Formats: sequence, structure tokens, C-alpha cells
Amino acid sequence: MHKTIETLEKKLQYEFKDKKLLIEALTHKSYKQPYDNERLEFLGDAVLDLVVGEYLFQKFRDSDEGKLSKIRASLVNETGFDKLARSLNLGDYILLSNAEDNNGGREKSSLLSNAFEAIMGAIYLEAGLQTVQEISIRLIESNHAEISLDSLFRDFKTTLQELTQARLGITPEYKVVASRGPDHQKEFEVAVFIDDKEYARASGKSKKIAQQEAARLAVEILKKEK
Repeated sequence: MHKTIETLEKKLQYEFKDKKLLIEALTHKSYKQPYDNERLEFLGDAVLDLVVGEYLFQKFRDSDEGKLSKIRASLVNETGFDKLARSLNLGDYILLSNAEDNNGGREKSSLLSNAFEAIMGAIYLEAGLQTVQEISIRLIESNHAEISLDSLFRDFKTTLQELTQARLGITPEYKVVASRGPDHQKEFEVAVFIDDKEYARASGKSKKIAQQEAARLAVEILKKEK
């Protein structure tokens, strides 16, 4: 652990009564302890799904189930939690094996996302749903200038373009590969290509929504390839 857990607690604005619970949430399976953070990650994932769902239900009172689900999906995923984990500098606190550390483990999106979920799971066990809600929503709101379907998806398209230009010097290309249904209920399937290779496909009620969902999937794939 590169920094003390007290520094992390200050960033979370929450002090653990049971420090062992926080240590467990920060322990990657590579660290070879009798415990790791995977069970807490499982719990945190479920808790965050509920907390963010309720937050969106209250915030967007005129939005239907489909739109709420899409906004939640754009927040409750590896890319979204990676963003929140990085805002806490969570990589500095995770307990890893030397091999995983030397392999860039502290910068891996999947590892950071999992640790964030585990910490939220640990807070839920110790302090309950309300505290997790206060902490997680504060982090979400402070890391997103705007929370809406368009702004969140725009972030993914921008992120994907930044990633591909930095790594390959090229821009992603989106192609409509199928459309289904009558004109008033059409659904589009879009594929995103990077350097002529298809990376992801997604469907949506408009080409824009399908493109942006495909971008989100492609971002997750690219981050795992890092």
C-alpha cells in the first residue's frame, strides 16, 4: 500500500470503524491472503445498482424505464467506476502481489473498478444504504459535469476517440449493420470499427444511441487490452 488508509478515508469522507473491512476491500486476490475483495465487490455491485437506480428515479421524474436503464448502464459499469476510483487515487491503496504491481495492476480499469465496488460494499455492511448513497452520489456528481443520456454517452464517444487517437492515431468509424421494426419503432444496430477491425456492436432506438453504446463497449475492451 503506497499511502495510508487514513488518507483514503478522508477522500471518502468516511472513517471505518472496522479497519479490517477496509483492508479486505483493498486486497486483490493476487496478494495471497486468506481473504480478498471479490465477495465485497459482488455486494457493492448490487448496492450501487440500487443506489444509482433510486437516484435516477428521483432525479428524472419524467423519464421512462428505458431511458433510466440506459443512464444507469452508462454509470454503473467498469468505465464509470474506474472514473470514480481514479478520482480517489484508489490505485495507491490497493494491496497487490509484486508481479501484478509490476504488470501495471494499479492502473488497470477492471482492478480499480472492482476495488471501488468492494469499498462501497464494505461501507454498506458497516454503515448501511444511506451512507453508501451519500458517498457514491457525491462522487458521481463531482465527476460528471452533467448527468443525462446525451452527456454521458458523449463522454464515451469522446473517450473512445481520445484512446484511439493516442494509441493508433486514428478515429473510430461507426456503421449501421442492421435496422429492425416499423418506422415508428425502429431499432438500429451499429458496429464500431477501429483500424478496419470491428470492436463492438450495440442496438438502440436511434443511430446516435446505438453508436454511443457501441463506443462504451469499445472503451471497455480497449482498456482491458492496455
